[in-house]
Amino acid sequence: MMTVLTIAGVQLRRLFRYKFNIFWVVIAPLLFVFMLGIMLNGGHTPKLGLVVTGDGPMTQRLTAALRTDGRFSVEQRDSTEQLRSDVEHGILHAGLVIPTGLDDQLRSGSPAQVTFVARPNDPFASDLAVWAQSVVNQQSALARAARVATAEGAATFPQNLDRAMTIDVAGVTVATSTAGKATFPTGLNPFALMAPSMLLMYIFLTSLTAALRMIEARRLGITRRMYATPTPVRAIVAGEALGRFAIALIQGLIVMVGSSLLFGVDWGSPVGAVALVVLFSMVGSGVAMLIGATLRGENQALAVSLALGLGLAALGGTMVPLEVLSPTRQLIARFTPHAWAYEGFAEIVRRGGGIADILPQLGALAGFAVVLFTLGAWQLRRSIVR
Repeated sequence: MMTVLTIAGVQLRRLFRYKFNIFWVVIAPLLFVFMLGIMLNGGHTPKLGLVVTGDGPMTQRLTAALRTDGRFSVEQRDSTEQLRSDVEHGILHAGLVIPTGLDDQLRSGSPAQVTFVARPNDPFASDLAVWAQSVVNQQSALARAARVATAEGAATFPQNLDRAMTIDVAGVTVATSTAGKATFPTGLNPFALMAPSMLLMYIFLTSLTAALRMIEARRLGITRRMYATPTPVRAIVAGEALGRFAIALIQGLIVMVGSSLLFGVDWGSPVGAVALVVLFSMVGSGVAMLIGATLRGENQALAVSLALGLGLAALGGTMVPLEVLSPTRQLIARFTPHAWAYEGFAEIVRRGGGIADILPQLGALAGFAVVLFTLGAWQLRRSIVR
């Protein structure tokens, strides 16, 4: 047993001996979770800059209305030049300039204009534009109502404006209903949407690229010299297999713990999450042993590992969410372990399921793991004794 643990420990030390591997295993997956989460607006509030040069009641009402929506952040700026500069440099997503004579224009009925500033092709700016326009239109409608009432001699404009703010007018009631189950639940942490995908992709990629060390050991004669000692071949195979499995498992735990601490990702059922990671790590280590025991050159193994790792990740729904793929592609994805693991994480992370809810996914992964791990161990033993 000590021999098996020693061989496995050597594999881990050889992996982390290279600084690039530390970046690949520890930093890269968490960096991708962060970048993709930010792209999905993870922890990011659209910012609207506001330049207000007047102080009339309508200007004050419009400014207050712009600040009431918690989905957006409104920041004051002192000048139009500063506002444009901040939008141009990405400090603000958009800006709104409320002119000095806004109250007089609304009171007299002459055209009033506010200026919206944004960068082209900014999705946050588009959301802010729709929101700002709706708020301005609401305030304009109140001003029109007050102006009509004032023209009829009902009261003064400020009094009618106050009445327009408080009067309850019957309107159209819109009834909404939801059919089916949301693919991505409302309020889901965007980092939690991407973390399982990155976990699966990096477990598989790290396992496969770590197979290069196995080929290097064969090329340098390390494996042959171990076999020449009294060490049983089964101990060598078990040590190599345990080392591959440990590498994959450590990669998965790094992503899980790191994303939980840094980005607040809730992995749902601990038992279900650990079961998925363990079985998928066995799948990855099994394929790694097949590659490491079959191929002869590191360059060839690296090309095959990257092609296989990225190809199965794309096919299995870890690059593009499985739910948005066509039914045909979803059916094809079922032939990959990635799709089953992805579905399992989707159930426990997004929908709060437990281990009982992912038994089909665990069963499929167990089947992949048994077949691939057994084949990998058999091929590794065959490469040692021949």
